[in-house]
Amino acid sequence: MESLSGILPYIQIGLSVLLIAVILLQQSSAGLGGAFGGDNFSAGFHTKRGFEKTLFTTSIVIAVLFVISTLVALVIR
Repeated sequence: MESLSGILPYIQIGLSVLLIAVILLQQSSAGLGGAFGGDNFSAGFHTKRGFEKTLFTTSIVIAVLFVISTLVALVIR
């Protein structure tokens, strides 16, 4: 357990950096046109395909891994 408690902060830092990078790579579906009253109804309803879907799934997996590592850190202490 002592070695895990020493490595766990580095794992959390790595997961947080990966999560930030994956989230920043995703495109926002809400443009500025909706903020200024433009007709942006069709932009909110589209299917994720290809790389966009991969980034979305990857961000969910990394977020779940980060939550699990945080819960493990709480149990160890």
